[in-house]
Amino acid sequence: MHAMALRKVVMVLFERVQTLDVAGPADALTWGTHFARRQGDGYAMTYASLDGRPVRSGSGLSLGVDCALAEIDGPIDTLLIPGGGGMHLLDRATPLVQEVRRLSNVARRTGGVCTGAFVLAEAGLLDGRPATTHWFACRTLAERYPSVAVQPDCIYVDDGTVSTSGGITAGIDLALALIESDFDAATARKVARWLVMFLQRPGGQSQFSERLTLELASGSALRPVVDAIVAAPQAAHSVADLAARAAISERHLTRVFTSEMGMTPGRFVERVRVEAARDLLEATHLKLPVVADRSGFGSAETMRRAFLRITGVGPGEHRRRFGTRADAPTLDAA
Repeated sequence: MHAMALRKVVMVLFERVQTLDVAGPADALTWGTHFARRQGDGYAMTYASLDGRPVRSGSGLSLGVDCALAEIDGPIDTLLIPGGGGMHLLDRATPLVQEVRRLSNVARRTGGVCTGAFVLAEAGLLDGRPATTHWFACRTLAERYPSVAVQPDCIYVDDGTVSTSGGITAGIDLALALIESDFDAATARKVARWLVMFLQRPGGQSQFSERLTLELASGSALRPVVDAIVAAPQAAHSVADLAARAAISERHLTRVFTSEMGMTPGRFVERVRVEAARDLLEATHLKLPVVADRSGFGSAETMRRAFLRITGVGPGEHRRRFGTRADAPTLDAA
């Protein structure tokens, strides 16, 4: 068999890089090479930093590199930018952004892992494209780069020559997708099994996020409304009642909610109730109808539909993944 050239993968490293953003995709691609089982076919990993010196990750690990970014030229098969501390603070004049922009021009495809998406956005590589990042940073990405179609619940987004992934371990999901694209589903499935991963993880990032992060100004007309909803998700919270609390019309309330929160009042109430139900599912053994009642849903079925719509998985499945263990105290479901 004619030997094929290995696909050159360049991983960009920098101070305070997220360790798993590097190691996860790198291990997946390395096992992809192993399971491809075709002589010379696979990936050749190159690790590079701005000055060619080792970097210290955010967790304190020292990561060695092969060369400086300036020493790399094309062609490159895959350019990968992991996330890490301070990625959302870069600007287009930053040397790291300039090097990523240069190398992307000689790469077949470019990928951002977690907050590495901010580097791609600063380099102009996400303009007019769908993209994702860590769920906690999606709002910041959307606000800072309005030309990017941010997909907050996606585990990863593959837009052809540019791909992005959600938070941290989602970089492995992205790598599996790249392996499947380069080889086949069977090879990607072997890698996923070896890494004890789903080939296609069920659900989206919403199943992992914390209680809704609220960044409203203290003087916002929505502040008393939002506080009331979060404090008592089980209350009725009709649009009329919420508008009266804010002392504005129902139409204006909907307009302000959509502008400041990115969703209607009804959708916000639903999300808060899902968050409240998640807390109960994870911390107690209450039966689903009781959880639904205490979190403001009219029935377990209504809660199930809301869970599927927002997190991509049902409440029962969420409890199996994240709930307390069998030795936790059981509460009376009556």
